[in-house]
Amino acid sequence: MKWFRFAPIVVALAAATACNSDNSDTTGTTGTRTFDQVQRLGNPLVSEVFLAKRSHDLHGSTGPAQDNAFIKTEFISFVANVAGRNANVQNTLAAVLLPDMLIVQTDKAPSTAGWLSWALANGWGGRTLTDDVVDAGLSAIFGALLDPSNVSPGLTTDNVGSDSQFLTTFPYVAAANR
Repeated sequence: MKWFRFAPIVVALAAATACNSDNSDTTGTTGTRTFDQVQRLGNPLVSEVFLAKRSHDLHGSTGPAQDNAFIKTEFISFVANVAGRNANVQNTLAAVLLPDMLIVQTDKAPSTAGWLSWALANGWGGRTLTDDVVDAGLSAIFGALLDPSNVSPGLTTDNVGSDSQFLTTFPYVAAANR
């Protein structure tokens, strides 16, 4: 029990050495750091709809700068052969969805936020919590949005509604559904 007498001294010494005011020390690594990208899903339908499962790892491990080189051909092939859309729709979808990243134009009114609104409606971009990006994407691919003459109405929705109640204050997202 004698060691209890020394506990305050040990704590004081530990605190004193931890609170070094010498600014010559740096924190972090001194060498170059590398990271492995695991996945990216800015626009989930790019990989989940347009690309075959075999291409998901390539898409997830490369950056947006490589999208046109690595996945554009497969992307356009899907729009042409599976969706049966004309070259105008193929090229429009490729232009707004590749590279696969979310575009946010902060010079636009925040009230114009919405998935692909930057490209299709002169909007802010990004995504709002209430955006049903699956239905919006399916409508762009199979619906009348880009070509009124080529419509597959049965394929424009996943028939899944939102089951979340969003909060009016940060963090806005409700508790996870269990």
